[in-house]
Amino acid sequence: MRPALHAEWTKLRTVTSPLWLLLGMIAATVALGAAATSVVTCASAGCGDMTKLSLIGVQLGQALVVILAVLVIAGEYGTGMIRTTLAAMPHRATVLAAKAVTLTGIVAAAGTIAVLGSLMAGRLLLPGHAFTTTRGHPPLSVSLSPTDGPTLRAALGSILYLTLIALFSLGVATVVRDSAASIGIVLGLLYLVPVLSQLIGDPHWQRLLQRIGPMSAGLAVQATTDVRSLPIGPWAGLGVTAGWAAAALLAGGLLLRMRDT
Repeated sequence: MRPALHAEWTKLRTVTSPLWLLLGMIAATVALGAAATSVVTCASAGCGDMTKLSLIGVQLGQALVVILAVLVIAGEYGTGMIRTTLAAMPHRATVLAAKAVTLTGIVAAAGTIAVLGSLMAGRLLLPGHAFTTTRGHPPLSVSLSPTDGPTLRAALGSILYLTLIALFSLGVATVVRDSAASIGIVLGLLYLVPVLSQLIGDPHWQRLLQRIGPMSAGLAVQATTDVRSLPIGPWAGLGVTAGWAAAALLAGGLLLRMRDT
């Protein structure tokens, strides 16, 4: 396993695209969160979830995580390098596991920076938009602190969510073996399912889609207020996203072993 991990890490650090995608993810996540917190205004207490608002950038940053994860393996299929990879490491399950472990590490590290940066931006910007103790809001130094219980769960959950989206994308790309198609499939599942749930008039089906969608369910972990009104609980929702990732990786691993290349 160690040689496979070393090989995957060498591939990632010797090309520039992974670094730029990770930096872009951090920038997009923090920028969207900062933009959201810079325009919102609230005149009364209890009018919004400040932590979830600060972390809204995860919804955009995940798109760059998807692209990175897909390119980790589909890029090799596109260039034909996958033949060299599998010739050097015949145990294909080990190859996929090494890619998954390496991807998990770099996405978790970048995700941590993005999430902490988003929370810091919220603490700096929200006081200028009526989110102050004089208007009945809790101190931002407490409610947006990573040491606050609900905020800690939202922060850790967001990092785990980005990691699971990366693994889900890796699994899909292993099955499809085409970069453009894999990116389209994953982004479609992430962004179209929430839109579809809003277009459906039946509350039962609407709630069901919100409970099974990889993004709508997974990002429930960001909620720190009115948790009981959510279609699915925070950790249960993240478990749904984990289920999508596990299913995709299992399918990808089986097909990787069955195919010639």
